Amino acid sequence: MEFKHKSVLLKETIESLHIRPNGTYVDGTLGGGGHAYEVCGHLAQKGQLIGIDQDEDAIRAAARRLSEFGDRVQIIRGNYCEMKEALAEAGIDKVDGIVLDLGVSSYQLDDPTRGFTYRVEDAPLDMRMDKRQRFTAKELVNTYSEQELYRVIRDYGEDKFAKNIAKHIVAARAEKEIETTGELVGIIKAAIPAKVRINGGHPAKRTFQAIRIELNHELEVLQDSVEGMIRLLNPGGRICIITFHSLEDRIVKNIYKKSENPGTCPSDFPVCVCGRKPLGKVVTRKPTVPSEEEIECNPRAKSAKLRVFERI
Repeated sequence: MEFKHKSVLLKETIESLHIRPNGTYVDGTLGGGGHAYEVCGHLAQKGQLIGIDQDEDAIRAAARRLSEFGDRVQIIRGNYCEMKEALAEAGIDKVDGIVLDLGVSSYQLDDPTRGFTYRVEDAPLDMRMDKRQRFTAKELVNTYSEQELYRVIRDYGEDKFAKNIAKHIVAARAEKEIETTGELVGIIKAAIPAKVRINGGHPAKRTFQAIRIELNHELEVLQDSVEGMIRLLNPGGRICIITFHSLEDRIVKNIYKKSENPGTCPSDFPVCVCGRKPLGKVVTRKPTVPSEEEIECNPRAKSAKLRVFERI
């Protein structure tokens, strides 16, 4: 299966980066190389692009797509939370721009063997972004307590039927281990009232999203990484983060805000005594969202939001 992914907010992201032709840029979620390809197209001979991804299929696809740029491109297999260490190994301590696209690729969603999709009945329950990880969605669904499942589905899926879904999962696995996406979808459907299933979109979408986020520690990684990535930027360098989930967007928004105003001194203090200096400024007071035309061409872009921060 060919690795396909339509990069969301591509034009807006490239414009926001303010690319320096001889600069060094990082795509921390390389995917199929869509954003990276456009960055490379703006680079001169001394410019450099480092692509990071934990998915081996994405790395193969991106390597092919970016091969025309030769040694201006370096690809590293890993998680963007390891960016500082990965760059240090490459002899790089500062960069001029960073891109993160936190969406799941179309390839990952559409390839049934990856277990992300709720539309194929006999796909294995997997959902690992990095196949080197041993713990899969199957293990999660069959070992988490009812309370843990409820927390995950409620917090990450924001599903009002989370409690009932968790209850049905635990009851079903007591009879037989849950092994496939189709089995899980059937259990979720049984936990949601029929009239809601008719009008509320696919009943399993929120639960599958929640399990994926929990399994891959997506929110923890984001929370622990954004400030560190800002500190990797040269003065005037920019970080562009595209989110697809309200919790992701809130994390990025809050860290940007704190990085712009890190001080803890009361507003009526005449002089700052905490010594905390701003790291930069928020470029996007409100997030940039896809145009109607983009959403029409790529419905998966609908929930995307781009936020940009500039280092000082």
